[in-house]
Amino acid sequence: MTGDVLVKLRRSLPTLRPAEARVAETVLENPSLVVASTITELAGEADTSQATVVRFCRAIGYAGYPEFRIDLAQATSRRDLELERSGIAQGELTQTDGVDDVVNKIAFHEARTIEDTARDVDREVLDKLAEAISAAPQLAVYGVGASHIAAQDLAIKLQRIGRIAFCSPDADLQQSSAAVLDPGAVAIGISHSGQTRATNTALELAHRRGAITAAITNYPDAPIGKVADLVLATTARETKFRAGAMASRIAQLTIVDFLFVRVAQRSYDRSQEAIRLTADAVADQRMEFSRPSRND
Repeated sequence: MTGDVLVKLRRSLPTLRPAEARVAETVLENPSLVVASTITELAGEADTSQATVVRFCRAIGYAGYPEFRIDLAQATSRRDLELERSGIAQGELTQTDGVDDVVNKIAFHEARTIEDTARDVDREVLDKLAEAISAAPQLAVYGVGASHIAAQDLAIKLQRIGRIAFCSPDADLQQSSAAVLDPGAVAIGISHSGQTRATNTALELAHRRGAITAAITNYPDAPIGKVADLVLATTARETKFRAGAMASRIAQLTIVDFLFVRVAQRSYDRSQEAIRLTADAVADQRMEFSRPSRND
C-alpha cells in the first residue's frame, strides 16, 4: 500500500463492519500500543476475534496482520518524529493542556493537514476537474454547515476570474439549482464526512441531468463518492476537542486553492484581466490609510 496507513484507516471507517470498525478505532486511539501487540492482544483490546482482525486487515488492503503492523510501525515512527521536531510530547489535546500546548498542538495539526492533503491529492483527477470547470456552461458548488465556507470560497474565487458559480447554504435552493443544470455543467459537492444528505441529494440530481459531478471529501468511500464522477480526497482528523475543527476546512480550502489556480492557468490572460477588473470594481470601498507622522 502507498500513503500513510493512519490516513487510510480513518478514511475506511464508514465502510467497515461494526466489529472491524472497533479494531480500527482501537488502532487509531493508540497506534503505538498496537505496534507492540500480537494479533491476539489486539483482538482482546477491541473485544473481537482474531479472525475479525484478519478480515479488518484485508478490508483495508493488507494480506494479513504482520504486513499491517509493519506499515503501522513506520507511520507511528514518522508521527513521533514530527511531534519531536515540533516540540510536542503528545499530539492529542487534553483537558489539562495549557495555552502553549493548545496553540502548538493545533498549529501542528493544521500544518500537517495541509502537507498530508497536498501529498495525497490525486493530480490526475484535479486536472480533469479543472478542465471540466473551464469548459462548463454552468457551475454549481454545494456544501452545508462548515463545508459551505469552502464551497462559498470556491464560488467567490471562480467569480473573480469570470466563472460564475451558483452557491447557496439553503438545501432547497441547492436541489432546485441541480434540477435545472444542463448536460456538461459541473456540480461540486463539499462534505467532510461525505454523508451530508442535502449535498449528496444535490449531486445526485445534477448527475441525473447529465452534469459532471465532483466531490471534495475526507471519506471517498462514503455515500458522496457514489454520486460523484470525480473525487478529490482531503486528509483531516477531527477529535473530541476539535469536532468541526479548522483542520477539515483547511484541507478543503487547500483543495479549493489547487483547483482555482489550475482553472485560472487555463485562461491566464483572461483570468488576470478579470482579477484586475474585479479589484478595480471594489477599490473605492477600501478605507484610506495613512501612517501617523513621527510628531503624532
